[in-house]
Amino acid sequence: MRHLVIGASGAQGGAVARRLVADGRFVRGFTRTGGVPGGVESFPGDLGDAGSVREAFAGMTHASVTLPMVYEPGLVARQIGNVIEAARAAGIRRLVYNTGTRLPETDTGVAAFDTRRAAVEALLASGLPVVVVRPTIYLDNLLAPWVTGPLRATGELCFPLPAGLPVAWLSHGDLAEFTVAALTRDGLEGRVLDAGGPEAATGHELAAAFGPEVRYAEQDVDAFEAGLARALGAATASGVAGTYRWIAANDPVKLYGPGPSLDLHPASPRTWIAARRRETG
Repeated sequence: MRHLVIGASGAQGGAVARRLVADGRFVRGFTRTGGVPGGVESFPGDLGDAGSVREAFAGMTHASVTLPMVYEPGLVARQIGNVIEAARAAGIRRLVYNTGTRLPETDTGVAAFDTRRAAVEALLASGLPVVVVRPTIYLDNLLAPWVTGPLRATGELCFPLPAGLPVAWLSHGDLAEFTVAALTRDGLEGRVLDAGGPEAATGHELAAAFGPEVRYAEQDVDAFEAGLARALGAATASGVAGTYRWIAANDPVKLYGPGPSLDLHPASPRTWIAARRRETG
């Protein structure tokens, strides 16, 4: 099997690429920057360029797709159309699309949700052997400086989610395990799978996983957006922040719960936090 990982320079796609390499698979990483994890064949390109997407898919048997964090509907439609046509031409045996987020049941007016919903619909209608993975919120986001800074300085875990919202937090590493299972197991074609951790934790329960002295503080979304803009740019930050504003307004208590495990064993927040502390000494 020969695997194409679209988005291999990012946190999510990079985790998938590393997991496939660890399994001894051939991996080609499609990325705008050309930077990919060790052991991955780099294929620089742009998803908006149909020719480079076709070249990237040539000779591949399986594909893991994570779209860039851009949310302009016309551009996203063109990107996913290029993926569909290239995958069809290559005769891809399995394509796993990671939406990067759970998706509400109906359109929301939030581009970061609605463009991903449109991509899911296009892929499932394409006739390709597609599996859709919809992850919950990532534990790795808690390592962002605008989260860890307040934690170190004040003992507050700050994140832009309502304190009472239960979330089955998932790590990038466990997303990779889930994606590899979706790529390789029989009988999953056409499925939409909600990936998540083993249990849902509220903000207060998440803070307690860091230690009894840690308190949860619901972060102002504008402050979150400003911090994210410094790291990823204003357009991306605005798109991501829109999802948190929607969450705050709608309180979707069932949206971020655990999903089907596929007989995998994702880490709980407490287990993941303990492992990160061991790694950092």
